[in-house]
Amino acid sequence: MPSQRATFKPYYQDQIMAIPPTLDELVSKGHPVRIVNDVINRINIQFLLDAYKIKGCSSYHPQMLLKVLVFGYVSNVYSSRKLETACRENIN
Repeated sequence: MPSQRATFKPYYQDQIMAIPPTLDELVSKGHPVRIVNDVINRINIQFLLDAYKIKGCSSYHPQMLLKVLVFGYVSNVYSSRKLETACRENIN
């Protein structure tokens, strides 16, 4: 009598990819994050760069932080803690 047990395909959560995908490959072409990225890249932020002090630890680039804030607003995320979580958990 044949077995009535279900058969599942194996999966390996700890498997290492031979060639990891780039961020560009992980974000779809029509995603709003690409629009935010393109717009912020075209803005002259020299006044922000000039405001940074040379002392202390290195800072995150202001252009990257501006992208996070603007995309957060586009996505209706306004809390800094929620933005932090989204940056950790979402590729977009």
